[in-house]
Amino acid sequence: MEKGTGNLELLSDRNSVLVLVDFQPAMFAGVGSGDKTIIKHAAYCAAKAAAILSVPVVLSAINPQRNGAFLAEIARLFPGQEVHSRVVPSFDAFEDEKTWNALKKTGRKKIVIAGLWTSMCFCYTALHALKEGYEVYGLMDAAGDSTRPAHKYGVRRMMQAGVIPITVESLVSEWMHDWGNPKSMELIKEVYSRYGAMLGLGMS
Repeated sequence: MEKGTGNLELLSDRNSVLVLVDFQPAMFAGVGSGDKTIIKHAAYCAAKAAAILSVPVVLSAINPQRNGAFLAEIARLFPGQEVHSRVVPSFDAFEDEKTWNALKKTGRKKIVIAGLWTSMCFCYTALHALKEGYEVYGLMDAAGDSTRPAHKYGVRRMMQAGVIPITVESLVSEWMHDWGNPKSMELIKEVYSRYGAMLGLGMS
C-alpha cells in the first residue's frame, strides 16, 4: 500500500481495534460540551457493535478509586477482559505499559479512539498513536469535554495532526460493510435501533 493511502481502505472487523478511554462517572460529571446521555450511548453502541463483530477492544481507566469504575454497561460487554487502570496517572492512556501492550497485541494498525475528555485524554492518546505510526480515527460523537470550546478545539487539534473524524453510525456501517453481513440483523436490533438511526427504526 502506498504511503498516505491507508485511510482509503475502509475499516473492517478484521483490520481495526476500538480503544475507549476514561468512560467513568467522575469524568462524565464534568462534561458540559454536549448531551451526556447521547455521548454515553454513542460509546456504548460502538462497543456493542465491536462485541457483535468480534472487533478487538482496549479499555483504559484513570484513577478509578477517585473517578469511579469504567462504565459497567460497556465493560460487561467484554466478560473476562481487563479494564486497564493506568499505573502511571497520565492523561495519555498509551503511556501506561499495559494499555499500550494490549493495543500492540492486536497487531492492527487502524485504531478507532474515543474518550473523556476530548482535549485531554482522548487527544493525547490519539496523538501518541499517530506518532507511533498508527492510522487513527477519532469517534467524535462519543466524546465530550468540560466546555464546548474545549471539545471543539480538541477535535480540531486532532484533525490538524492527522486524526480522521468518524461517527458511530458511520463506524458501524463501515465495520458491517453491507446488509449481506450475517450479523446485520443483530446490529439493526442492538445498535442501529437503539441509537435512533433511521436505518434501524425503518428496518427493525
